[in-house]
Amino acid sequence: MSPPPLAWWQRPGSTASRLGLVLAALPLAIAASNLLMVRRPRRWRGRPSISVLIPARDEEATIAAAVTAILASRDIDLELIVLDDHSTDGTRAVLNGIHDDRLRVIPAPDLPSGWHGKPHACSCLGQAASHELMLFLDADVRVFPDSLNRFATWMNDNPAVDLASGVPRQIVCGVLERLLIPLIHLVLFGYLPVILDKGDRPAFAAACGQLILVRRSAWRMVGGHAAVRARLHDALSLARAFRRAGLRTAVIDVTDLAVCRMYRSNRAVWAGLSRNATEGMATPKALPVWTFLLAGGHVFPLIQLGRRVDRASVSALACAFGLRALLAIRFRQDMLSVATSPLGVALLLLLQWRALFHKLMGRPVEWRGRLYSSGKRQTS
Repeated sequence: MSPPPLAWWQRPGSTASRLGLVLAALPLAIAASNLLMVRRPRRWRGRPSISVLIPARDEEATIAAAVTAILASRDIDLELIVLDDHSTDGTRAVLNGIHDDRLRVIPAPDLPSGWHGKPHACSCLGQAASHELMLFLDADVRVFPDSLNRFATWMNDNPAVDLASGVPRQIVCGVLERLLIPLIHLVLFGYLPVILDKGDRPAFAAACGQLILVRRSAWRMVGGHAAVRARLHDALSLARAFRRAGLRTAVIDVTDLAVCRMYRSNRAVWAGLSRNATEGMATPKALPVWTFLLAGGHVFPLIQLGRRVDRASVSALACAFGLRALLAIRFRQDMLSVATSPLGVALLLLLQWRALFHKLMGRPVEWRGRLYSSGKRQTS
């Protein structure tokens, strides 16, 4: 008489299942550690000074709300400078209709050869700023009345840090937004062990281009945005430039200080994430490693569970979804993105491989009406 079949929790995992468990458990452990160390700026003290700098190119639909939110800030000596980067819509007209002595609107010079659009805009803004603390902010980011004071207070309380950045709470509505945008936190907090970083190693640098806070003296010391003039992923490159110069950078949790809806269509999501891909994950050396880590820890456990239900495969899937749920709760993400996480990760890897293939084929990247190829501006 044959023995009764084993229940799934009694079945030893296969070698593949155990590998999937390791790849799923590792980022969960890293994220749990990171979330204990990465804090939100909470103190609100005094009346510090700050320059808020917004590059704006065809931002008619968003710029008024961004400026209004900043001008509503409390307990801050504020200078707000918006650079109109050759907008072809009504951006300048909207700005001209806002009357506040703290707001200054400047035109962008022509884009020089060898520069990308956003680094050039940020370079012009930084040169025009007068306060030591400078906050580079995208036009689709909204801050709250106490946010600027808390940013400035955090920097004043952490004098060793010269650049701080964080990911605003992401508003998502469309299909690709829900699938892909929350993965920013997965990659950042699940695979960057902050506990091993002292703030000065370029390999551990991280930054979000939506919100970057710098000290003007340090920014000038590294050459400002001229140091990253030919970069599409200017935030990450700027953080690395600071660290190469011996300066410290930090990632902070700005979930309750700023919100952003990054893209407003599926097409824009795909194009926007593809734009930065080859300066981050999608390089010939890095992407195979990322594919192994992400697919092995977030896609493979679901596939393996469909083939064989055992302790390791179930545990791997629990770790993968547990990590996504942990991040969703901490950063106020859409819980639907947790349930669809394996599909989102698979799409992210497809996007990265497609971007790398296009890069190797020499195809230019289009962004904001400009074409870029091999780190150089093609058309303006």
